[in-house]
Amino acid sequence: MKSPLNMSAAAVILAAAFPVSVEAADIAPPEPTSDWRFTASAYLWATSLDGQVGVFGLPPQDVDISFSQIWEKLDFAVMGIAEARKGPYMVAMDVTYSKLSADPETPFGILAKSVDVTVTSWMVTAAGGYAIVDSDQVGVDLIAGARLWSVQNDFSLNGGLLDGLEKDDGATWIDPMGGAKLRLNLTPEIYATGWAMIGGFGVGSDLMWDLMGGAGYKFTDNFSAFAGYRAASVDYSDDGFVYDVVEKGPVLAAVFQF
Repeated sequence: MKSPLNMSAAAVILAAAFPVSVEAADIAPPEPTSDWRFTASAYLWATSLDGQVGVFGLPPQDVDISFSQIWEKLDFAVMGIAEARKGPYMVAMDVTYSKLSADPETPFGILAKSVDVTVTSWMVTAAGGYAIVDSDQVGVDLIAGARLWSVQNDFSLNGGLLDGLEKDDGATWIDPMGGAKLRLNLTPEIYATGWAMIGGFGVGSDLMWDLMGGAGYKFTDNFSAFAGYRAASVDYSDDGFVYDVVEKGPVLAAVFQF
């Protein structure tokens, strides 16, 4: 009887004598591998609003609106972030949309008894980044991109001499922006993350900035929860429309990774 060593040697000789054909190898190619990583999160940003707003060329009015006041007038809102990474490179998009409505009464009710006001706003950010630090504990990305802002105010007068009159004012603009994003893995489950961005520079707005920071807990490899605080500011004016505000408040998010 041949020894196991001799049997192995025979197998090697046979394999060399009868190599697998290219056609056969193509039938079962190796499984493709990808190092793409994706993150998607839905979040609630409980914002308050502070600053100045002006429409129709009228003098800007001071605004100081709490989140509870915004919540009472909120019709609909969508907030979410998506990010894709491959090696040191990343692309990301952040979208916030809100629609608010109110129907305040006028002081005397002569020109109009009440005014239906609808305010819709978009803040859409698209950015790319490069990781200058990428370890198991620390990640630092340099980011560059652009942010689209769109604010629309619609007014409809009810009753009085101007009953049925409708007017609107608003603006849409794009700001270039840049900044950095940081992530610290404090434990296998707990992490801290945040970003700092600045832009505008007179291209769209005179100046805009966005700061966010907080901590998350990783429940599984694919799901974590995040809590933090975010403040974003923009100073824009054009053709009688003024939007110089700071939005700030706590953030709660559900984060999915795959």
